[in-house]
Amino acid sequence: MNELLPIVDKSGKVIGKADRSACHSDKSLIHPVVHLHVMNSRSELLLQKRSMEKDLLPGYWDTGVGGHVSYGEEPFLSLQRETKEEIGISAENAKLLYTYINAAKIETEYVYSWLLRYDGPFTINKDELDEVKFWSRGGIEENLGKSVFTRNFEQEFKMLVMNNIFG
Repeated sequence: MNELLPIVDKSGKVIGKADRSACHSDKSLIHPVVHLHVMNSRSELLLQKRSMEKDLLPGYWDTGVGGHVSYGEEPFLSLQRETKEEIGISAENAKLLYTYINAAKIETEYVYSWLLRYDGPFTINKDELDEVKFWSRGGIEENLGKSVFTRNFEQEFKMLVMNNIFG
């Protein structure tokens, strides 16, 4: 069964619904996603290595948690569901940083970006990701543009730095 996703306008207001495959093949169907940046007490950022079984960007390092908002689901509930599913922790104390539109080659996402301070431990879902690890700012910067990270994570990293979140 294909996942049903909300379609939103440029302000994030739900205006319809479509299945995941349609959203991933029609850039005009803006669909909401949640991202969670997990930062530890040493100001390192948790990244996930996407499973080699993923249909999009397998093996790339990406935001600590990421997933679709399901149709009829509030973004914060999606964030909690995805965080528990992917890394086995609660996102109850996450703070919304900002929202933005990410237009990729095959899709357009309305991204809700959140921050959680947490040192671990994590229980990773091997169906979703291959591993997680904390990265220093310098470690991320020396790998930018080298096909190590997803394009979207590289964009978000710049936003975190610009907003003085990742010092």
